[in-house]
Amino acid sequence: MAATFLAKLLITAVVLLPSAVVLCSFPATLTLERAFPTNHRVELSQLRARDGVRHGRMLQQSSSGGGGVINFPVGGTFDPYIVGLYFTSVKLGTPATEFYVQIDTGSDVLWVGCNSCNGCPKSTGLKIQLKSFDPKSSSTASLVSCSDKICSLGLQTQDSSCDAKDKQCTYGFKYGDGSETSGYYVSDLLHFDTAGGGQSVTSNSSANIVFGCSTLATGVLQKTDRAVDGIFGFGQQELSVISQLSSQGVAPKVFSHCFKGDDTGGGILVLGEIVDPNIVYSPLVQNQPHYNLNLESISVNGQTLAIDPSVFSTSSNQGTIVDSGTTLAYLAEDAYDPFVNAITSAVSQSVTPVTSQGEQCYIVTSSITGIFPQVNLNFAGNASLILRPEDYLLQQNTVSGDEVWCIGIQKSDGQDITVLGDLILKDKIIVYDLANQRIGWTQYDCSTSVNVSTNTSRGTASVNAGSINVSSSACSEPFKLVPISMVAFLVHISVIYIFPFL
Repeated sequence: MAATFLAKLLITAVVLLPSAVVLCSFPATLTLERAFPTNHRVELSQLRARDGVRHGRMLQQSSSGGGGVINFPVGGTFDPYIVGLYFTSVKLGTPATEFYVQIDTGSDVLWVGCNSCNGCPKSTGLKIQLKSFDPKSSSTASLVSCSDKICSLGLQTQDSSCDAKDKQCTYGFKYGDGSETSGYYVSDLLHFDTAGGGQSVTSNSSANIVFGCSTLATGVLQKTDRAVDGIFGFGQQELSVISQLSSQGVAPKVFSHCFKGDDTGGGILVLGEIVDPNIVYSPLVQNQPHYNLNLESISVNGQTLAIDPSVFSTSSNQGTIVDSGTTLAYLAEDAYDPFVNAITSAVSQSVTPVTSQGEQCYIVTSSITGIFPQVNLNFAGNASLILRPEDYLLQQNTVSGDEVWCIGIQKSDGQDITVLGDLILKDKIIVYDLANQRIGWTQYDCSTSVNVSTNTSRGTASVNAGSINVSSSACSEPFKLVPISMVAFLVHISVIYIFPFL
């Protein structure tokens, strides 16, 4: 996926941020929430369609940050069967105002709707109170000028532009489905709670960051069924909160998450490094816009599949991407059939293989755990990502009392692109170590606490799973909210697939 091509697809503008002021250098906490009811199944085609509009903006490389550690534990929910959405709350400005923003590893910028926004939703089916940001109401807010260094850095990565008239740092993101948002950058305080090695929690810590204030939202961004206040980008480039805090010495350039995959939801999102003796790491592919890894082979039941390794090599139009904003998972076209055939061959004597709407499914009379094989995704650095049956299968309805399970990993039609979405990432600790350019993982019970490195003599802080204290309304339709960061990525993939999309 070519960064230059993406640049042509995205119209962006960035704001400069003055140096941030930090009151504390320990972990801070945020929380996540589920968007869908737990009693509704949706078709795989609907999930694929949603992933299509969720795939996000290309990530940009940036220099590793500096010094101290601040960890932000978060809670939330996810369920791939009902197209769950992860979002968190952030407190901005003085006095602090709470905003609900979608967590998105496919984009870099944190943005919320401005009080002057045209098209930003005023209500949501999530039963949370949407708010807008008013820079004039915050005593610590200031606009970012074109001359600010961070705005100049944003210009290099297509994340900012300059308003020639007002000399103000601005942005505009346009997506393949026709949706767009634009606005200007603001510098203000981000408030958070911190936790130290002694497991103490300190409130009212803050740091000065630059974020977007959107004045326009069009297309699906205007829909109110599952609207949130904005997007929290977790990319690598200079305007991401991760990069800003690390450059100030407030936090390390690493973040981690552990999302529960059961119907109750829950999870942890940490700006910091979750430590566990079982974590294995694989190096990030350099100079790529996404979080790309070198997938070398796939094994089913311990047997390596006969797939040409070149299928997984990274280039402008292929490779393996780790993307928490994708609901399902996608396998390179030339690797897909060997993978599905191996699964079917391993279980053909125990289940009834069937085809449903073009998907490979299985009628199962007992637990899938003792029937379906273990799958290993083998990455560079001798790092294997182990997939349980529930990491590559999705339950779809029942037939005469028997469960129907389908292959949840989809084929990347027309392209050798592999995307590791939440279907695979759930129930695992995932560490994005940007300072050392690597990603690590291990299987984990995400309902339990994790240890997070504080880079202090006290060692680690314990962080518990949690959730935002909001009530989500029940709905009979799959969630339709379009995470902005995901849209641009879709467009790019579509183009790669030969038809113009996002």
